[in-house]
Amino acid sequence: MSVISNEIASLQNMTAYNKTTTDTTQKTTENDSNMFLTLMLEQLKSQDPTQPTDNTEWLSQLAQYSSLEQMTQMNEGLEGCMNYIATLYSDMVANAEVTQTLSMIGKEVTLSIEDPENKDKTIEITGTVTEASFEDGTGKVKVNGEYYSIANIISIREKGESSSTEENTTTAQNK
Repeated sequence: MSVISNEIASLQNMTAYNKTTTDTTQKTTENDSNMFLTLMLEQLKSQDPTQPTDNTEWLSQLAQYSSLEQMTQMNEGLEGCMNYIATLYSDMVANAEVTQTLSMIGKEVTLSIEDPENKDKTIEITGTVTEASFEDGTGKVKVNGEYYSIANIISIREKGESSSTEENTTTAQNK
């Protein structure tokens, strides 16, 4: 009789181990639960009527089954929670980019873009952002009549303010 109990306990342990180390689907979870109940019923059928299994063993196995069911439900709940958090994070990132792009309207920016004549060089363009748009999932700003990706912006300042390099150059010339 204890051989069957040991075998059931071993299968339960293997099932619990497999559940923690591999991704499981709902179908696999149902099969594991059904397998446990089937093995438990087989143990009841196969037990010796003159020496029935001890109640503490049955309670122990039922507790293990209950723990397995609770872990399964907790995993499903955590999976749903993680999906919700991932969606929320994605929305927050998109909203932050929209806010960032819109906040540049009316600001003076300096952009670094690829030189159209020499692809190995970059040129800097300075101008005021007059419009913002969103194409291909990224923010674009209109500077001097052309649209540029916000990824090309290297500095932003209030309109009419001079950059720190201009101030340093002016100060050095005055001395």
